[in-house]
Amino acid sequence: MSARTGGIRIGSGLDVHPFDGGADRPLVLAGVLVPDGPPLAGHSDADVATHAVTDALLGALALGDLGSWFGVDRPGVADADSIGLLEVVVDRVHGEGWVVGNLDLTIVAQRPRLAAHRDTMRERLAAAVAVAEDAVSVKFTTTDHLGSIGRGEGIAAWATVLVQVAPD
Repeated sequence: MSARTGGIRIGSGLDVHPFDGGADRPLVLAGVLVPDGPPLAGHSDADVATHAVTDALLGALALGDLGSWFGVDRPGVADADSIGLLEVVVDRVHGEGWVVGNLDLTIVAQRPRLAAHRDTMRERLAAAVAVAEDAVSVKFTTTDHLGSIGRGEGIAAWATVLVQVAPD
């Protein structure tokens, strides 16, 4: 179904990054600096939350994935601001005749504690995908010490987005 014929689409995204205590960068999640967290390993700013959102948007329109757009072999991606990469994808979504309806993000982390950053994350993501804050949900959970995330080895994020035909 194309934007010309109307409709909605749903996309999902998943990303996982390990912690990298030797990295010379801060922990960034959903575009927000988390000062009490160890940095994540990654080619860009390693913003696992924003990467999941970007993949969800790309998936909704069958436009590939984060790696096909911003792979490690692409010039300019090293240490890139992931919110800026998300905004590039949002521009394409709009160019295809779609807009984001809502976004649901779950960040899975045993550490650090993230609840104090929820409102800022919602605000930052809402601005990046061009929706009202009440169209963005950011949730946090742990794995109750199970698996690599539960052992505090990294952070995972799952995102689901709904896109709909842009109003005339």
